[in-house]
Amino acid sequence: MTRAQEDMATCAEMIRHGSLSFHAASKLLPRRVREPALALYAFCRLADDAVDLQVEKAAAVLQLQERLDLVYQGRPRDAAPDRAFAAVVEQFDMPRALPDALLEGLAWDAMGRTYATLSDVFDYSARVAAAVGVMMCVLMRVRDPDALARACDLGVAMQLTNIARDVGEDALEGRLYLPTEWLAEAGITPESFLAEPKPRKAIRQMTRHLVMEANRLYMRSEAGVAALPLGCRSGIYAARHIYAGIGGQIQGAGYDSISSRAHTSKPQKLAWLILSGMQAATTTVMPRSAVLYAKPLDEVAFLVDAAADVKPETWTRSDKLINALSQLAATDRERKLSLIEGRARPT
Repeated sequence: MTRAQEDMATCAEMIRHGSLSFHAASKLLPRRVREPALALYAFCRLADDAVDLQVEKAAAVLQLQERLDLVYQGRPRDAAPDRAFAAVVEQFDMPRALPDALLEGLAWDAMGRTYATLSDVFDYSARVAAAVGVMMCVLMRVRDPDALARACDLGVAMQLTNIARDVGEDALEGRLYLPTEWLAEAGITPESFLAEPKPRKAIRQMTRHLVMEANRLYMRSEAGVAALPLGCRSGIYAARHIYAGIGGQIQGAGYDSISSRAHTSKPQKLAWLILSGMQAATTTVMPRSAVLYAKPLDEVAFLVDAAADVKPETWTRSDKLINALSQLAATDRERKLSLIEGRARPT
């Protein structure tokens, strides 16, 4: 087995344990797309865990920035996900703006950022989920702006589903993704909710709103699947149905994501995989939907523009990302100084 094959096997194992829904859907992708997709998701999983599972979140994001720099310099760290993702970047001319967007979203997480409006939640979802959807299109050699816009719809929908599913779990970790203006309208402060998360009616209504928004975007996203290579369609349909199925489980629980966490069973996933294969087959004879040409969400337009433009000289780090990383670096320096000063004080 070559080193590249070993790296790919490591990435596949990471996804098998870390993302059951994507692992199931990826089985329907052709090998030419499935393997680079596993490398992409493994690097994204590594990035997410590097921040989510670390106490020093600011330092973790800054280290990820360095790792991404090395990937784009063609000198990845000696780790399977880094090497595999570097190969993907080179093979597919992956625009730097796309993984940078993901990094920006992780920086927002590290800062404990909250989101005032649904549009702000879309901004966050664009970075941590839609950016990955656009990178998947790049792996399929799809750069058409309309198809990219629908891939963003799917990514945002999937993230809204994640947020709706994890309301209680996030609250226990001190994280809040529900729009704070929704909480204010219900007379709930973020502090009181995080201190004692309960599935009160207002919170369940907010969760329902997220699920309904996700369902709207799942429907819009389907129009873009027909614009993908034939062999890739069933895998993308599967991702759409599996994640929408999580929303269905949330609905079945009365939109209470605090008392329990929604999940789908293996038989359900298998049924959706079969449905996805059948649905993909019909796209060869059905006319394209006019929804394909709908304007992209304002919050994802920068991703569509980045992927549609393949010229490497346009790969520049966004001002927003630079600002987020600068804030993190300053926070990290202040923390270290306070620790040093604390140790230096006489007892």
